[in-house]
Amino acid sequence: MSTGRFTLDPSIKALLKDLGVSSTRVLRRAQLPADLFGRGPVALPLEEYFRLWEALEAESGDPDLAVAIGRSISVEMFNPPIFAALCSPDLRTAAERIAIHKPLIGPLHLRLDNGDEGLTISFRWPPDTPPPPPQLAAAEMVFWVALARIATRHDVRPVRAVDPWLPAEHAGLDDYLGVEVHKGRTHAITFAPADGSRPFLTENEQLWRFFAPELRRRLSDLQATASVAERVRAALHETLPAGGSSMTAVTRHLAVSNRTLQRQLQLEGTSFQEILATTRENLARHYLGNSTMRIAEIAYLLGYDDTNSFYRAFRTWTGTTPDALRTAAVAGV
Repeated sequence: MSTGRFTLDPSIKALLKDLGVSSTRVLRRAQLPADLFGRGPVALPLEEYFRLWEALEAESGDPDLAVAIGRSISVEMFNPPIFAALCSPDLRTAAERIAIHKPLIGPLHLRLDNGDEGLTISFRWPPDTPPPPPQLAAAEMVFWVALARIATRHDVRPVRAVDPWLPAEHAGLDDYLGVEVHKGRTHAITFAPADGSRPFLTENEQLWRFFAPELRRRLSDLQATASVAERVRAALHETLPAGGSSMTAVTRHLAVSNRTLQRQLQLEGTSFQEILATTRENLARHYLGNSTMRIAEIAYLLGYDDTNSFYRAFRTWTGTTPDALRTAAVAGV
């Protein structure tokens, strides 16, 4: 759960220099303060975070910017959460640790699945906001491959990669990853079972124990600054796809009682049902405008037992139907 502000690590200055991109021009194009990179770690709202990436894409002029970033990544550029993950015994454990602390360093949540195919890392971007810049989305996949290769000193290649916002030119991305990236509804990368458990040569349990308490403190501080409504909204993003639309599902996720949550939300001038409705509406609009999912699939992801219930709720929110809104979105109305 995050407050919508994300840490911009000081190492970005070194990255821009390695990429041959002017930090001054990037900041000017992004309409951000000229001294931003000299302030140490700063937290940017999502809109400014995306704007910075859009400016970086424009200033670099490189269709393979994500790949260039991957090739420039070094241990020295890793911020504490990522460097701590490098101390893990393998990629699977590193992913588990990063998933917990990802809100400290980026505007998305990670979902991990261990199946017969291997370790799948899915990227879940904020659903009620515009899609991320294409190169930012691609860079997330590139990062995992770079991390695995640095830590194992092995040419790790994923077995599958899917990107809803795939850049128009992605031959360089395919070549770097070692697998053809396909466009689809989800944003995910899958590693073979052997690569998920391949030993990290950088494993250092003692160093991890040094980092872990500070990371927990920072995450706790971040969550403490979020309003209760924001925490409920974030919890719903996690519970709805599993059918958890009840207050009990959310209170279990937040480790509070129903009565306490109701009281806290009342003090903030809202209610659980109001947040549930607005969250579902925002998610529905996102899925309809940015995916090809069937209406029945969207209803399921929003925690509805049947499609008719979703249609009735959607008409209450918007005065129209999901099909009509999707048609209007496609037509650019």
